[in-house]
Amino acid sequence: MPIDLRLDTRRFNQLALLAMIVGFSLLLIAFAVIITSAISNQRATTAVRHTYQVIDELDALSLAIERVETATRGYLLSPSPIRSETRRRYAAQIPARLDRLRSITSDNQRQQATLKILRAKIEDQVATTTDMMARAEAGQLESARAEFVERVKIRQIDQIRDLEKAVRDEELRLLDWRQSVESGRRTQFSIILAVTGLLLLLVGAATYWLVRRYTLDLTATRDRLHLLNTDLEAAVSERTADLQRANDEIQRFAYIVSHDLRSPLVNVMGFTAELEAANKAVGDLLDRAENEAPQLVTTEARYAREDLPEAIGFIRSSTEKMDRLINAILNLSRQGRRVLSPEHLDMRRVVDDIVNSLATQMDERSATVEVQGALPDLHHDRLAVEQIFQNLIENATKYLKPGVPGRIKVRGQRSGKRAIFEIEDNGRGVDPNDHERIFELFRRSGAQDQRGEGIGLAHVRALAYRLGGTVTIRSALDEGSTFIVDLPITYAKEGSDQ
Repeated sequence: MPIDLRLDTRRFNQLALLAMIVGFSLLLIAFAVIITSAISNQRATTAVRHTYQVIDELDALSLAIERVETATRGYLLSPSPIRSETRRRYAAQIPARLDRLRSITSDNQRQQATLKILRAKIEDQVATTTDMMARAEAGQLESARAEFVERVKIRQIDQIRDLEKAVRDEELRLLDWRQSVESGRRTQFSIILAVTGLLLLLVGAATYWLVRRYTLDLTATRDRLHLLNTDLEAAVSERTADLQRANDEIQRFAYIVSHDLRSPLVNVMGFTAELEAANKAVGDLLDRAENEAPQLVTTEARYAREDLPEAIGFIRSSTEKMDRLINAILNLSRQGRRVLSPEHLDMRRVVDDIVNSLATQMDERSATVEVQGALPDLHHDRLAVEQIFQNLIENATKYLKPGVPGRIKVRGQRSGKRAIFEIEDNGRGVDPNDHERIFELFRRSGAQDQRGEGIGLAHVRALAYRLGGTVTIRSALDEGSTFIVDLPITYAKEGSDQ
């Protein structure tokens, strides 16, 4: 049973690629979630830091205001240079604190509006207490105390404290909102990471199952292939032995038939010679009769004297052709029984020797042979290889286009453990329908204007098969032909495992 793994392999590759894409996508999602979470945490940290920065600055401002208020009250109750200096030092800090608060809350219009009111009240309060301190220090202590009491009744400092509290509450509210949003984001990120991790686990498990199943299938297939190969080797060995026996029988049959045909053919050829001698004697007799007694020579006798040489010529031509066929069969039979002797062959030299041996024929037919590039060397039976290439090159010089000089190109290249040779010509070409027919015994293609029995190409293919190779053709009518000879670099002896 044939086993084809291409579909399963293609499906496995598709699923493996899909799993890799899904896993990589999930990793990208997880990475994006982590990056987003880190950025969000960074923003939340910045927002918290900003809130506490505002609160710290507000606390410093509140402290400065309270110190100014306390120092002023203390001085009015009991004048002291220390209290005056303390008030002056903290009062000088208030404008910078207000500017700092205004700067760090510039992104919040609500806070900016509150701070504007707060600034006005603080500046008014500081200006009033500064005026009080100036009068007190000038000796108008009672007047300053009375004004301070009136200011206390107005409770402006309480309004300042309320505004400070409003600013602080707003920042705390923003902090709570930001922390709530960030908490929700962290929850979402945790859920996404958990789902992504679960999906990664599922993809990993599915990939493991897929690889394990494919591996088990491969193992089972390997075992089946091993079993099939074992059976196939036995079948091939048995079939090879059967083919060898059949080939031996064919060789013996061809040898016996050719010998059995030879005897009657020799007899026919002998009798043909006797008929020619008899025809000469009869012809002389008829010539004499026509001269001496023409009335004795009939019309049939005259026709017979004219037709008999032609008939004898046909018989002789047919016997000669049959003799050539018998000789070709004998030659094929001997070649099939001949023991091959592999040796190193310099193919460039082999082809050059063949071309030199055909020089006279090529000159007569205006044909040239060009060897293109280096040819790969072989380790084969010299006679078999020479017969293959000689037949192909000689055929290329025979079947040319009328009036067109023959241009034959021989090239070759190595492909792994095999050598591919091409013999290309610019001759008349072969009809694609006859590409296999020309390799059959006694079969020819195209115009039969060249001498031959239709054995050469059959002999070439048989030799190539015996050497472990093939011979094919690439051709079309009027477009030339290219014969491709595919041979192993090294001949493997029949029956070996190579």
